Amino acid sequence: MYKNDTNKIQLNNGIRIVTEKIPAVRSVAIGIWVGTGSRHEDQNNSGISHFIEHLMFKGTEKRTAADIAESLDSVGGQLNAFTTKEFTCYYAKILDEHLDLAIDVLTDMFFNSKFSDQAIEKERGVVEEEIRMYEDTPDDLIHDLFVKTVWPEHSLGKPILGSIESLEKISRKDVVNYMEKNYLPERIVIAVAGNIEHQDVQNKLKPIFENMNNINTPKKISPPDNTISNVTNIYRKTGQVQICLGTEGIANSDDRLYSLSIINNVMGGGLSSRLVQSIREERGLAYSVFSYHSAFSDTGLFTFYAGTSPKKYDEVIKLLMQEIKRIATQGVTEKELNRTKEQIKGNLYLGLESVSSRMSRLGRNEISLNKIIPPEEVATKISAVSQEEIFKTAQYLFGENKFSLSTIGPLRKPLNINKYME
Repeated sequence: MYKNDTNKIQLNNGIRIVTEKIPAVRSVAIGIWVGTGSRHEDQNNSGISHFIEHLMFKGTEKRTAADIAESLDSVGGQLNAFTTKEFTCYYAKILDEHLDLAIDVLTDMFFNSKFSDQAIEKERGVVEEEIRMYEDTPDDLIHDLFVKTVWPEHSLGKPILGSIESLEKISRKDVVNYMEKNYLPERIVIAVAGNIEHQDVQNKLKPIFENMNNINTPKKISPPDNTISNVTNIYRKTGQVQICLGTEGIANSDDRLYSLSIINNVMGGGLSSRLVQSIREERGLAYSVFSYHSAFSDTGLFTFYAGTSPKKYDEVIKLLMQEIKRIATQGVTEKELNRTKEQIKGNLYLGLESVSSRMSRLGRNEISLNKIIPPEEVATKISAVSQEEIFKTAQYLFGENKFSLSTIGPLRKPLNINKYME
């Protein structure tokens, strides 16, 4: 059975170190999490969080970009990073005997990156190509378009990569200024999971991070206004219409997330889900159809996706709305509820077999909620969800018909969403 052996300390400057001991493995995953992402940007520096993530790998006072790339490769380790709307993470996975090396490389990048003008110009080109690649992939682009459709005037609606236009404006001064204002001790979590001793890891990390000063006060971020129904379309001569339909969801601290996770799985969480059975298996209208929920610090977004033929998009949207209305008015059956609970708990525990996912759980929990939620607690709360709770949450999510719709494909103008609400 899963054994939970976690520990947390907070340094005097507010930096938190969370660790999980997993003695049955030979590997360790370590991540430096910073509570800043594209949501903390403005119109003038859109994409800077992700750009900084790239620049961290481009050289320090004692390591070139090639040295950084080779440092963990040479011992069979992995070094990477990612940016989201609300946080950025720099992480490594290595054998336990190479933990000191991973700490040295990550902290050297984190504290000593040079951000040279030459590196900035070169990496600007790399990220611009990443943006072009993304924009040439409609089944990826549709999800960014949908978030922008829901929150057109809010920073949550801006793409994490930014735009080519916004990227062109970012200078070294902007990078340094953004880091000074956002890479603050109280926003930093170091998460470590694997074959480690809590005290040993703390002793290694504390001297490196305890002298980081908090010279700025974090800027408060405002929640988006209540979602209204918006519709957008990007015309493309593609063989499919990409569709995203959805509504405002629930914040990551809301206990209704447990019932929401069941709703999501029942609706579009696997081959046995209602949407897959109705749209793909019974009617053959789509290959890819699913749902997902994105939870943020003060709101959320529930999204339904399908890709289908230009001749069939109308029927697919009607079927999406039909299933949404059905769960909002009828809830779920006892059989669906029991099956989905086991599915979620199974996925939860299977994910714990990876030290990287264990580290990610620690980091995400602490950076988002300021606490670690043990998997047993999650499983217990999932087991306790009732049909009545499912019904109430579905009513809350879908009862007001505040849906937005985005499409990419050979459609000449945005669709009339009201016709699907009848």
